[in-house]
Amino acid sequence: MTVFGFFLTLHIASGSLCLLVGLLGICSKKQRGQHTIVGEVYHGSYVVVFLSAIITSLMHWPEDAFLFFVALFSYGLALFGYLARKKQPPNWVAKHISGMLGSYIGILTAVLVVNTPNLPVINEWSPVLFWILPTLVGTPVIIAFNRKVKQHKSAPD
Repeated sequence: MTVFGFFLTLHIASGSLCLLVGLLGICSKKQRGQHTIVGEVYHGSYVVVFLSAIITSLMHWPEDAFLFFVALFSYGLALFGYLARKKQPPNWVAKHISGMLGSYIGILTAVLVVNTPNLPVINEWSPVLFWILPTLVGTPVIIAFNRKVKQHKSAPD
């Protein structure tokens, strides 16, 4: 196996784990326990996705340059959400939700952009769709989660 092949395999494996545990985190009850464990696994696997994306994109620059920037932006969101939970600044729950879901949108976008050219029927659709669809679907989800948190906080006990 080549060095590039190693990092690509690592990237695919950690990205797959990220997609799976990210979905589990989104669907799990927001409390200590399963959600916290899943969040730690998500962040850890995202670190590996980030580093392997940086390495592989540098190895195949300029054709994979876009992955470098997607990795920087997406992991930035993951780190923002992760640190919001760890440091708990004012309005940390909204920051955590926005960062973590934003990072999930980022990894989903990357998976779609890279893989849809190889899928029959879907490969005939405009690539622009796969760049914007996750954000168009995910942004209202982030807004809804944040509204739910805000309503919960303002509800009388």
